Amino acid sequence: MLAALLKLFGRMAYLALLLVVFVLAGYFSFSLFVRSGVTSVPELVGLSDAEVGARLLDHGLRMRRAAAADRYDEEVPAGRILKQSPAAGSLVKRGSSVDVTVSLGPELLEVPDLNGRALQAAQVTLNAAGLIVGRTASVFSAGPLAGTVVAQDPPAGTRVGRAAPVTLFLSQGSWSETYVMPDLVYRDLEDVRRFFDRRGFRLGSVKFEPYEGIASGVVLRQFPLPGHPLRRRDVISLVVTTQERVGQGV
Repeated sequence: MLAALLKLFGRMAYLALLLVVFVLAGYFSFSLFVRSGVTSVPELVGLSDAEVGARLLDHGLRMRRAAAADRYDEEVPAGRILKQSPAAGSLVKRGSSVDVTVSLGPELLEVPDLNGRALQAAQVTLNAAGLIVGRTASVFSAGPLAGTVVAQDPPAGTRVGRAAPVTLFLSQGSWSETYVMPDLVYRDLEDVRRFFDRRGFRLGSVKFEPYEGIASGVVLRQFPLPGHPLRRRDVISLVVTTQERVGQGV
């Protein structure tokens, strides 16, 4: 019985000794940590300069920023911390510097002046500037060549995000040069030809078609139809009577 008690007492003494050693080791380790001036790096990403300065001051640290390292970012607002080194939670000595990269916000590009450019040239210019062609619309405009840019949205010089679309308005010519197609049916082909030639219009294809009871050279059908808008660049097509058999020898 006595031997068992002594054995139990020895075990308890051993456990007590281990506990004392553990407590002393923890105490001396903590004291060494405090005396050495080690601190934990706080989380800085997303904070402003003022917030970063206050938070680092609480930990005895300094901020170090290289302006050349600042970067554009679509999500982090301009002036906020984008990246830090060492990372949050790292142990460093007090007085150390924490390198930060500051966000410049979304990259803004200047819209180029596209006035007077053809659609394809405008597209090349926009692509080179990091932008794209958005919608296109045709408008009547005096002066510029048909098919060239006469207006744009956003205007030239506006700053927009990368890959932003630019709407282009293309000249369709002057409204004053748009006419109404006359009714040519049953008119003589030569009279019609002279009428349009004097006014600078193009007479395109003329097809001949046999038609009994009507002399040769009379207009049967036309395109564009009567009443339709007509511009000088439009091609006028006619079907005209003939007394000969088309496509067969006489």
